[in-house]
Amino acid sequence: MKKLLFQFDTDPYPSVFDTVVAYDGGADRVTGYANITPDNVGALVDGTIFTRGGKDKQNTAIFVGGGNMEKGEALFEAVKKRFFGPFRVSVMLDSNGSNTTAAAGVALLAKAKKLKGKKAVVLAGTGPVGMRAAAFLAQEGADVTITSRTKDRAEAAAKALKNRFGVDVKGIAAADDKARAEAVKDANIVYAAGAIGAQLLPASAWKDNPNIQLLADVNAQPPLGIEGIEATDKGKDYNGKLAFGALGIGGLKLKLHRGCIKKLFESSEGVLDAEEIYALAKEMA
Repeated sequence: MKKLLFQFDTDPYPSVFDTVVAYDGGADRVTGYANITPDNVGALVDGTIFTRGGKDKQNTAIFVGGGNMEKGEALFEAVKKRFFGPFRVSVMLDSNGSNTTAAAGVALLAKAKKLKGKKAVVLAGTGPVGMRAAAFLAQEGADVTITSRTKDRAEAAAKALKNRFGVDVKGIAAADDKARAEAVKDANIVYAAGAIGAQLLPASAWKDNPNIQLLADVNAQPPLGIEGIEATDKGKDYNGKLAFGALGIGGLKLKLHRGCIKKLFESSEGVLDAEEIYALAKEMA
């Protein structure tokens, strides 16, 4: 029986990236639907849950994606609400690759050094990757601070993390190099989660900082978020500081994404959100 994956995308076009990785993860057929919302997803979910019975149902799965995590989360909840009794299939949420990217990055940091009790700063931490990375770091026992250009936005993100993940993080404003250098002065871990092409931390802010032990940057396009490291770094030692660049993280991210797709077809009851994806990332790291 064919393994069928249905991608419900909140964007105008289904993601090509997610389609390729879905095939590489073991799906036999991938069907993408665009502009999917909680209001129009019901009939699509019904088509997945009413067509196969018994163990055959595990050969159908749903992937929720798109470029907007907030929309993705709402769609993910709408999909799950449509399930009842045995009428369900496995489902995964990874809007903009945020869950897999953040999970891979923090899993590599956790493998490199013990994170409990460390001070961690997530630069540009109010986006979906930054927020999930902050949550995973906090769950590992780190004392986490997230930065944003404005204090209001940082504090709103910290509140959202408390509501969603039950973790306590601090939110501060750090709008320029000077403020961000000050923010990481006492940090042991720096995780840069900014937008493409935005340098967040100059080399002078970390290379001679005796407190910093771990650095991670998810930006693959120059200029990188952290000046002085390479996108290909995967635990590279810079005078006692271990660095992970976007491509170094990306190898595990792709392996993790493929592993999650494979896992979707192991049962009809799988639910892969941030927590489940991070647990798998730690196994794979």
